[in-house]
Amino acid sequence: MEEEKIPSKKPSLKSLAGKQIDKLEEYALHSNIIRKLGSMIYNSAPYNHISKKIDEFRDYKLIDQIKKNKAPEHVAIIMDGNRRFAEELGLSPNKGHIFGRDKLEEVLEWCFDLSIKNLTVYAFSTENFERDSIEVRELMDLCKKELESASKDSRIHKNQVRIRVIGHLESLPDDISKSARFIMDETKDYDKYSLNIALAYGGREEIIQAIQKIAGAVKEGSLKIEDIKEPIVSKYLYTNGIPDPDLILRTSGEERISNFLLWQLAYSELYFSDVYWPAFQKREFLRAIRTCQQRKRRFGK
Repeated sequence: MEEEKIPSKKPSLKSLAGKQIDKLEEYALHSNIIRKLGSMIYNSAPYNHISKKIDEFRDYKLIDQIKKNKAPEHVAIIMDGNRRFAEELGLSPNKGHIFGRDKLEEVLEWCFDLSIKNLTVYAFSTENFERDSIEVRELMDLCKKELESASKDSRIHKNQVRIRVIGHLESLPDDISKSARFIMDETKDYDKYSLNIALAYGGREEIIQAIQKIAGAVKEGSLKIEDIKEPIVSKYLYTNGIPDPDLILRTSGEERISNFLLWQLAYSELYFSDVYWPAFQKREFLRAIRTCQQRKRRFGK
């Protein structure tokens, strides 16, 4: 006689849902514990010490690779992202510009470390005058303070940094124009390093002014039309005497030149970083330099 089979009872949807909820709660509990544990480890002194040492080792390896090859003679930087950086932190645009100023001081030190002789930074374009008048005034005040403090900065004098302010200085407020001319005159005999600050600068305007000056020289008879060649044009640019940049670097994720060194960038390597300028780190700078070296070696430049 066959044993009577007892039909299996199917679990109800309610019980299935309950089990799933239990699993989700268990997962959430474990995830929360893991997050808390991860946060404790991340914020612990031992982790930060180890992390810092690992970062230093990585930087050392990059620096070692860079120093085995020819360093770029001239790096130009479009310092972009100050305002967005400040906005994301809930700060005023001026705070972002102050953070950006501090970052420039760091980058200058990095250039000393790598023996990069020329650094040009895009500080204020002719288009920036169209911004809110309060922000423009704050930027101008910050520029004036930095130009004045540079004359007292021991690093500038110790490393013999020649400072040049390139741009349409006549469009700047008189006090800033005066400060710019003072620091340029004070450092004009330094020849170890060059820091070029593009202030009230526009690439197209620079070329137009060069054309006007060349035309004036032709009209006066001091220059023949047939003698107008690349070296002559370069002589009439704001950057006269400064080698063209090997590398142009832009921060903040934007991938355009924005009217910067239009004549000079003909053979420059371009490097775009997603990081806002105030958050720009040394390793990203080292990667940009290393990338520039690898590209130039690859193409035989």
